[in-house]
Amino acid sequence: MKKILPLILLFLPILSFSQSKNITLDEAIKIAKIKSPDYKVNLNRNQSSYWRFRNYKASFLPELKLDATLPEYRNSIRRITNDEGQDVFVNQNQLLLEGGLSISQSIPYSGGKLSISSNLERVELFGLNDNIGYSVIPFSVNYFQNSILYNPFKWDKKIEPLIYEESRRDFVENMERISVNTCQRYFALLKAQMQLEIAKLNLSNQDTLYQIAKGRFKMGKIAENELLQMELTLLNSKNTVTTNTVALKKTSQNLARYLELDTENLELDIPKDLPLFDVDIDKALSEAKSNRKAVIEFRRKRLEAEKNLAFEKGNNRLKLGIRANFGISQNGDDFNNLFNNYNKQQNVSVSIGIPIFDWGVSKSKRKMAEANLSLTNNNINQNKQEFEQEIYLHVLNWSNQRDFLFTSEKAKEVANKRYDISQKRYMLGRITITDLNIALQERDRAILQYLNSLQKFWQDYYILRQLTLYDFINNKKVEIDDILYD
Repeated sequence: MKKILPLILLFLPILSFSQSKNITLDEAIKIAKIKSPDYKVNLNRNQSSYWRFRNYKASFLPELKLDATLPEYRNSIRRITNDEGQDVFVNQNQLLLEGGLSISQSIPYSGGKLSISSNLERVELFGLNDNIGYSVIPFSVNYFQNSILYNPFKWDKKIEPLIYEESRRDFVENMERISVNTCQRYFALLKAQMQLEIAKLNLSNQDTLYQIAKGRFKMGKIAENELLQMELTLLNSKNTVTTNTVALKKTSQNLARYLELDTENLELDIPKDLPLFDVDIDKALSEAKSNRKAVIEFRRKRLEAEKNLAFEKGNNRLKLGIRANFGISQNGDDFNNLFNNYNKQQNVSVSIGIPIFDWGVSKSKRKMAEANLSLTNNNINQNKQEFEQEIYLHVLNWSNQRDFLFTSEKAKEVANKRYDISQKRYMLGRITITDLNIALQERDRAILQYLNSLQKFWQDYYILRQLTLYDFINNKKVEIDDILYD
């Protein structure tokens, strides 16, 4: 669309900036996707989600752990129970050295944790009866499960992959949102540049017409009221130039800082035409449902509500836990004899908790979880309708954007031609200054309306990509390679 304003450009001098940078809309979007603040925030959020998922996957892998006390010295009076069952106070002066090695593994199918450990302990007593004692547990097998009626691993295995996939799609959507934000800033500056050019042109024309009006007034061809009206228009034109200069500075800063450019003196090109393409509503809905994070979000929220209900049912009616241990051990004064004639050690513990009378606390928690699940399902159904309606309305609106753009371009050309004719007729004395000002205002309004339509055209195109994550020009999904943060 470099020929978009052919008639205006005949009258508009080209702004020349020192050390100015020429940039297109496509170039601005590419820069924003690697340098803008929105990109950096998007990258940080994606990185956080990446490491969360890595942490989730690692939680199902074996964990090897070394624990040690090197050393612990204690010299104090402590209360102990002797062999006769009496509590006595004794002075303890001892040095403890302890080390243990364990490997543990979460069991996703049951919700428990299995571990195998080995432990060695050395205690040295100081005082009248110096003594050194050892204790060793060559191996010990332990299993612990907090509740056999609720398995958090089962739910995490369903939910965590959805959270990660949701974050991946969110990253792509935010990248397309960067395109929309860049487009807004780009056209804000483009309109500011064009409005300043128009204001300068109007000021030049008004100054010329004012000089002509003064000559006519001296010759008695126009009344003083018309001369004053012309002078007022000239003063307003000067104010408009000042206002638009400030607006240009503001919008150029917004774009330059968003793109982290080293200059605010930017020259923008009017974007080229997009290739003609049709957007089928069913196709747009299908791609949006396949690509957008919202669909994953609906499933995730429902599962989280179901998980909360399962937790309340599993822990408020009956709480049943299990702990088991099996291994061998030995102790004595001689380290060399520790590994002979091991003693067996084993224990099994089953804990149970039943709320007999809790004033309805357990029931209320369960009912709250059920109500929350029902509310979540209703919200999801409503959000699905809004999701589909948003796609439908935007596709419908997009299908009319080219017509709006064509109409506003034609209106701009007509208004510009009318102003040219009105200007010539005024100089010939055939119309009043009021008629000329009306033509001027309509021309300026038509140009601004055209620029707004042009911005809406491009902005809606990038919003369409954001809403569907689909490139309708090249007929392919909008995808970004996964970023590895290792």
